[in-house]
Amino acid sequence: MRIIPAIDIIEGKCVRLTKGDYDTKKIYNENPLEVAKSFEDAGIEYLHVVDLDGAKASHIVNYKVLESIATKTNLKIDFGGGLKSDEDLKIAFNSGANQITGGSIAVKNPEVFQNWISKFGAERIILGADCNNEKIAISGWQEESTLEVIPFIKDYQAKGIQYVICTDISKDGMLEGPSFELYKRILEENKNIKLIASGGISKFDELPQLKEMGCEGVIIGKAIYENRISLKELENFIING
Repeated sequence: MRIIPAIDIIEGKCVRLTKGDYDTKKIYNENPLEVAKSFEDAGIEYLHVVDLDGAKASHIVNYKVLESIATKTNLKIDFGGGLKSDEDLKIAFNSGANQITGGSIAVKNPEVFQNWISKFGAERIILGADCNNEKIAISGWQEESTLEVIPFIKDYQAKGIQYVICTDISKDGMLEGPSFELYKRILEENKNIKLIASGGISKFDELPQLKEMGCEGVIIGKAIYENRISLKELENFIING
């Protein structure tokens, strides 16, 4: 299972929100590159970068931060937040993203999202299936749709999607543990999907559980920044599996 720390960007700074609420913003570091390098030094290979300004603006904003991390580390970066056009994707990939995540676009403009899968390749496109009460949330989590998360994933898997990040918004930033039950059902009903668990990770012991369940990756944010999980623990997990 891949360990994927998260860096959320507002105005070029590394921040975290609670349940996606911009009013709860907490700045952890003025320099995201410094944070990324600390992850790489701990033997971590992957990074999840979210352009929160982009999510609000509905187009890529913080691509210079992405470029800085991509050129000054060897981290494999998945990048999301407000990507809406082919031009946004070209900027993201040209700035060093290995994969991009599309959430709102997959709901609001499925034709464009499907075109990305065929144009850029399924291995480079991640479906962002963020949900509240198992209903897909969009527009930086400001809106809730009527779509149920499991059928939503199933529909896109039939269209070629391989990777899915699923965040249970009610858990995000709460440090109360992830949605084990939801992930279990997603994996049971969507065979061979590469599920990346996100939201609520609070302690190290949850990681082996997610691995045992069959998650392909796990995104960890606040638990690292609040020192609930140490980089040393993550390093040992990566080495020892």
